[in-house]
Amino acid sequence: MLMKIREAKMSDLDNLSVLFNSYRMFYGKESDLKVANQFLRSRIQEKNSKIFVCDVNNNLTGFAQLYPLFSSTRASKYWLLNDLFVDTQERGKGYSKQLINEAKKLVLNTNACGMMLETEKNNKIGNSLYPSVGFKINRLSNFYEWTPN
Repeated sequence: MLMKIREAKMSDLDNLSVLFNSYRMFYGKESDLKVANQFLRSRIQEKNSKIFVCDVNNNLTGFAQLYPLFSSTRASKYWLLNDLFVDTQERGKGYSKQLINEAKKLVLNTNACGMMLETEKNNKIGNSLYPSVGFKINRLSNFYEWTPN
């Protein structure tokens, strides 16, 4: 078995869209491969996110997507690990940890001051995974959101 973590490329779009669609459905969205494909196509073309994929024998089994942010107080780049997903058939093999390790390399290679993420309180897998790879929960801050709808 040949497994590697690498940056996504345009030729991955169809396979990556299937994974991304499953990820969106995990969070309660309706299945829509066209939306998934268009969204990822834009991210790759516009280069406004970093997408890493887990490639096992030329089959994509998972991905992580990060967006650049900036910390004004630290006067530095800061990365948001917005999306992390491994196909349900492929879980338990350490792929999530390897995707996170690649994200950590991105933080170091871009001289960023850190990486943040958010997950739902009922995401048992994520809430046990993230502390196990060095993330610490920030109990000093409140998370607020505003949406126009």
